[in-house]
Amino acid sequence: MTKEEIIQKGSLAYEKPSLLNNNTMHYCPGCSHGVIHKLIAEVIEEMGMADKAIGVSPVGCGVFIYKYLDIDFQEAAHGRAPALATGIKRVLPDRLVFTYQGDGDAAGIGGNETLHALNRGEGITIIFINNAIYGMTGGQMSPMTLMGQVTATSPYGREAAIHGYPLKLAEIAAQLEGTAYVTRQSVESVAAIRKAKLALKKAFQISMEEKGSCLVEFVGTCSSGWKMTPVDANKWMSEQMFLYYPKGDLKDITKKEKS
Repeated sequence: MTKEEIIQKGSLAYEKPSLLNNNTMHYCPGCSHGVIHKLIAEVIEEMGMADKAIGVSPVGCGVFIYKYLDIDFQEAAHGRAPALATGIKRVLPDRLVFTYQGDGDAAGIGGNETLHALNRGEGITIIFINNAIYGMTGGQMSPMTLMGQVTATSPYGREAAIHGYPLKLAEIAAQLEGTAYVTRQSVESVAAIRKAKLALKKAFQISMEEKGSCLVEFVGTCSSGWKMTPVDANKWMSEQMFLYYPKGDLKDITKKEKS
C-alpha cells in the first residue's frame, strides 16, 4: 500500500491531535515530555473537553506546556500548582483541571502542596513526570533520585545517611483518604504509551465525576541530565527505575464500586 493510499484510508494514517499546536518543542532528544503532551491533547480531545480544560504549569522543563497545548492554562509559582488548581476547580467545578509538574516540583519544593491537595480529595488530576532529577536547572538530586545515582549535587551517588531515601510519592498518595485513582505509567514503548493513555483518561474522568483526587506519575527519562544517549537512557530507566518505581495502578476506587 502506498503512502497516498494509507492517507486516504484515514484510520491508518497518523494524525497530530488538534489540540497540539504547531510550535516547535524545546525538549531534548529522547525526552518523555513531548509524548506525554500528545497523550494529554488526545485524551482531552476525545473527551470533548477542549473548551473546559484548564491546565496548571509551575516551574521546570514542562513549564512551557502552555505553548504546545491549545487549551487554557495558568502559571503557578514553583511547587504551588496543586494549590492554584484547587482554587480553579472550586470556583469552576465543571472544568477539567489538572497540573503538569516535574518530580522536583511536585515532590520536593511542592511536596506539602501535593499531599494536602490529594488528601482533601480535590477534583483535580496531578500529573508529574519522575525523571529522578531536577532536569531544567542542571541535573541536581531530586526526592526521586535513586540510591547511588550520580547527580550534580550528589557527585558520589545518593547516600541514605546524607540524603535520605528516594521518595515514593505515588505509594504515599495511595494511602490518603482523598485519593480516588493513583497510577504510575511510562511512555518508552508503544505498549506503554497505550496503557498510559488509558490511565490518563481514567484519571480525568474520575476527577470530573467528583469521586476524589487523582495522581498520575510518569516515570520518564532525561538523557541530558543523566548524560546518556536517548537509547541508553531508556535502557537505564527500564533496568533501574522500574525496579524501584514499578508501573501500574496503586489505587482505583472504581474497581471497588464494580465489585
